[in-house]
Amino acid sequence: MNTQYQLSDVAKNYLSAYHCILDEMIKGMSMAPLTDSISGNFIVQMIPHHMAAIEMSHNILKYTTNIPLQNIALNIITSQTESIENLRQAQGSCSELKNCELDVRLYQHRVNQILQTMFQDMSNARDTNRINCDFMWEMIPHHRGAVEMSKNALQFDICPQLKPILDAIITSQQKGIREMQHLLKCLGC
Repeated sequence: MNTQYQLSDVAKNYLSAYHCILDEMIKGMSMAPLTDSISGNFIVQMIPHHMAAIEMSHNILKYTTNIPLQNIALNIITSQTESIENLRQAQGSCSELKNCELDVRLYQHRVNQILQTMFQDMSNARDTNRINCDFMWEMIPHHRGAVEMSKNALQFDICPQLKPILDAIITSQQKGIREMQHLLKCLGC
């Protein structure tokens, strides 16, 4: 935690849970079993990513009384639960589509760059007593990571069933970023 002053018990509890969720996400994404299928690799790394967003949203909902932020968190839970279901349904058939070694290497190299930036930005997010602001400073790089991972996958030969899922991730998470940036300004974060 990056604290330079005394945190309230509420903030400590919120932030402790956040850092546990973040650690689990990093572990889940970093240790996902990768193969020679870009589609399959995207799915096994995106599922723990989405699961973390759902857990992060449940975490803030325990503490926030800010209605716009509650709506953002509930939208994250709904959209990412649906996305996980879609990814799991596509996983079997999409994992059968194999890619050449060069494409897999290029794809995964870019993913690793995206993950490094996302993990660093989320780990270094502000730890303050303003947990509404903290949540958004944590979730914006999380959403950016999903957008960048999806755009990266779309540059390669992927399962046709996966393409609309990626488009939906990009659309919903870009919308979420805009909503959070607006709310950050409104709250003076």
